[in-house]
Parts: sequence; C-alpha cells; structure tokens
Amino acid sequence: MVAATPSPKSSGSIRRIVAASLVGTTIEWYDFFLYGSAAALVFNTLFFPSSDPLVGTLLAFLTYAVGFAARPLGGVVFGHYGDKIGRKKLLVLSLLMMGGATFAMGLLPTHASIGVWAPILLTVLRLVQGFALGGEWGGAVLLVSEHGGDERRGFWASWPQSGAPGGNLLATGVLALLAAVQSDEAFLAWGWRVPFLLSGVLVMIGLWIRISVEESPVFLEAQRRSAAAAEQGVKEQAPVVQVFRKSWREVLLAIGTRFGENISYYILTAFLLVYVTVHLEMSKSDALNAVLIGSAVHFVTIPLWGALSDRLGRRPVTLIGAIGMAFWAFGFFALLDTRSFPVIVSAVTFGLLLHGAMYGPQAAFISEMFDTKVRYSGASMGSQLASIIGGALAPLIAVELLKDYGSSVPISVYLCFASLVTAVTVWVAKETRGRDLTKDGLDDSVPAAPAAAVKDSVPLGH
Repeated sequence: MVAATPSPKSSGSIRRIVAASLVGTTIEWYDFFLYGSAAALVFNTLFFPSSDPLVGTLLAFLTYAVGFAARPLGGVVFGHYGDKIGRKKLLVLSLLMMGGATFAMGLLPTHASIGVWAPILLTVLRLVQGFALGGEWGGAVLLVSEHGGDERRGFWASWPQSGAPGGNLLATGVLALLAAVQSDEAFLAWGWRVPFLLSGVLVMIGLWIRISVEESPVFLEAQRRSAAAAEQGVKEQAPVVQVFRKSWREVLLAIGTRFGENISYYILTAFLLVYVTVHLEMSKSDALNAVLIGSAVHFVTIPLWGALSDRLGRRPVTLIGAIGMAFWAFGFFALLDTRSFPVIVSAVTFGLLLHGAMYGPQAAFISEMFDTKVRYSGASMGSQLASIIGGALAPLIAVELLKDYGSSVPISVYLCFASLVTAVTVWVAKETRGRDLTKDGLDDSVPAAPAAAVKDSVPLGH
C-alpha cells in the first residue's frame, strides 16, 4: 500500500525549506556568475589572449554561452528524474556537480602554461556547470512552491529567485574585495583563483542544509496516484514526452515570460562590466561595486514583488517590469555614459528593480502552468530554452553591437525588443494565481489521499 501525503507543513517547516532552497540556489548561482564576472575581467587575458581586448572578451563570453547551451539538456535529464524519483535527490546532485566544476576551475593552468588545452578544459567545466544549473532552478522553486500554500505561493517561491542576485552579490563581492586589496598583477597571477576554490567550502555548507529538508508533499501525492493508476493497468509516458505532447503551449509561454527578463539581467550585470571597463575605460572596482550595490537591493526586493503578485496576480506585476524595462533600456546607457559612479549605481539599481518585477513572480507563475507529474520537466525546459536564446546570447550580441557600432543605441533597441516580447507573452497568458497544485490531468478515478493540499498560515509581514 502506498503511503498517503504528509500532513500540512508548519510555518517553521516552510521557512526551513525556503532557507534550504535559497542557500543552495545562492551557492549555485555564485558558481555560475563567478564565471561570467571572470570572463569579463580576467579570462579574456589568461585563457584567450588577444591584441584586441573586445575580441578576447568575445571569446571568453563564447565559453560563457556554452554553459547556457548545456542548461536545456540538464533541464531535460534532471526534470525527467525529478518527476520520477523526487525533487530533493536531484537538487543534491546538482549542487555537487556545480561545486565540483567551479572548484576545478580554480585549479586550471592558464594558456601561458598549457596552450590551447587551457580554454578546452575551461569549456568542459563550463558545460558541467550549465548542465547542473539546468536542473537546479526547476527543482528549487518547485520544492518551495509545492510545500507552500496557494495563497502565499508567490512570496515563498520568490525566495529561491533571490538566490540569483544573492549568488551574484557573493561572486561580485569576493572579486571586488580581491581587486581592492591586490594589484592587477597579483589578481591576474593568482588572486582570481580564490573565489573559485572558495566554492568547495560553500558547497559543503549547502549540502548540509539541503539534505535536511523533506520531499515535496505534492510530488509524493502525485507519485502515490501514479502508482495507483499503474496497478489499474494505466501506463504513463515519460515526463518529457508528455510535456511535448500536451504542454508545449505552456513551454512556449514560459520561454516568452523569461525572454526579456533573462536578457535584461545579463545586460545589466555581465555586459555592464565590459561596457564600464572597456568602453568607458573606468576601473574594475567601479564596475564591480555598482553591480554589488544593485544586487543587494535586488536581493531584498524580489520577495516583495513575489508578495505583490499574491495580491495583484502574476501577470500585472510581470507587466510592470517588462514595460518598464522597455523604456529603461534607453535611459540606462545614457546614465552610464556620464562616467559618474553614483549615477551608474543608480542606473544599475533601478534596472535591477524593474528586473525583479519580472523575476519575483516568475517561479510561482511558471510552476502553476504545469501539472505535478510533468512540472519539473516542463518548468525546467521552458526556463532553460529561454536561457539559450536569451541570457546565453545577450552578452555576445551586446559586445558585438558595441564592437561594430561603437554606440549603445543598438544595444538599447535589442533590450527594448526583448522586454516587449515578454510583455506580449504575459499579456496573452492566463492568470495562474491561486491554482491548486494538487489538481492535474490525472484520471479522476484514482482517489486522492486526504490532506493532499498543503497550506501555510504565515502572514507576509509587510
């Protein structure tokens, strides 16, 4: 006999689950973003030496994009097994893979030592990073979404989203500290390795926290129902096949929802480092500190946008961010061109605030699009396919536009277009706020266990 769904979670339990998802996601994004920052600041010199700084940076960002290319494959593999055997086991595996690859990067010899093998090994490790991150996002947000109640899902599920700016904050902060206390020569010689080696310690902390949480009760209930259906002779297709057959519209909606958000984030953070240091010829510290301050505000405000989506809906809040970013695309670079550090900080911070309006509700919005038995696969595929056509190409396209035109105007047009794609997608999508995640397309003849719906009664506190 299959066990019934666990009883509803207490407020302390949901907070532990949120903390575990946030810490693990922050560490994984720290690893992923550390590469992006290093690609803009040091990898172009150490692994892709070139007489033209922008050409070297472009090559470094090509390996940056390789990590994105591996993310959909990671989403498919992790999504399949996450929908079959559970969210928790796959989240532990993704953290181990990401941390191991990042730690190994800190030990790599450079181009000066082993020639072409240096960028080849770097690219292989970047592929492992991308594969791991492809499975991380879906599992982390689903674990929280499926533990939390329908009324506060936007708020709780937005906390793993804060792991992105949290990881960026941590990665940029470590690099900024090293850049401030070291000479450029020392930083290039060995200082850049320190943040990568630090990943080993962070992963151990993340694993200790993540292993302690329980499996999603919504998943356990869906697993029980699937087992009951199998006993009746009902055969189910693989989750990825079900997604393509029955939920391809939702996958397209997830891609469109993430498109402008994804592109805007990497323009505001990764490409900004190139624009400020190479085009404006300002110091690395100014660029890193601007992202550092903006990321701190971003980290705090993402859950506020998630909470607002519980009141207004996922669509209205996302539209605020998408339409706002379409306009801000033109003001952003004009403010950067002032070469004033306080003005640059303000430009980055306001841009990330608008990004948070798209990003905060996104975890709940995309989770609510899919049924439980394909939710990990569907959410991961939609999210990671958007990363290829969005985030992976954004720094490359921006660097190429800057190189060809020597102006930020084409980049602003690109960012505006991406934001409008998201705005149109969200406009035509259905509102999902308050959906009961325990109800899906399973045969109604298979009885549900009592207390399948999980509620939390914790007030928002703001």
